[in-house]
Amino acid sequence: MVTNVTNLSRSGLYDWMAQRVSAVLLAAYTLFLLGYLIFNPGLTYAEWQGLFSNNAMRIFSLLTLVALSVHSWVGMWTISTDYLTPMAFGKAATVLRFLFQVVCGLAMFVLFVWGVQILWGI
Repeated sequence: MVTNVTNLSRSGLYDWMAQRVSAVLLAAYTLFLLGYLIFNPGLTYAEWQGLFSNNAMRIFSLLTLVALSVHSWVGMWTISTDYLTPMAFGKAATVLRFLFQVVCGLAMFVLFVWGVQILWGI
């Protein structure tokens, strides 16, 4: 059993559920955008900007951004704990795994903040 302070919840069941719920939200957002594009074939910039200036769409987009962050963190944490092991990398595995998780976490944080700035114009 891998115990690590960098996982999302310290519970495999919670991480599994977070992965599934975030996947459903990501799928719903993708289907909504695809539907919007299909049913508005001559979409102009003004209409697209109007969609994203609506607060409901901004909140939906923000929730999707949070879901993307959770989904990617659980996935990258799982990859790092499954494949960056002492069996494969020796004693350096713990340091390598931690550095990998730090880089992934920083990248996700930067992309999340950037997404919030884009959505809310901050």
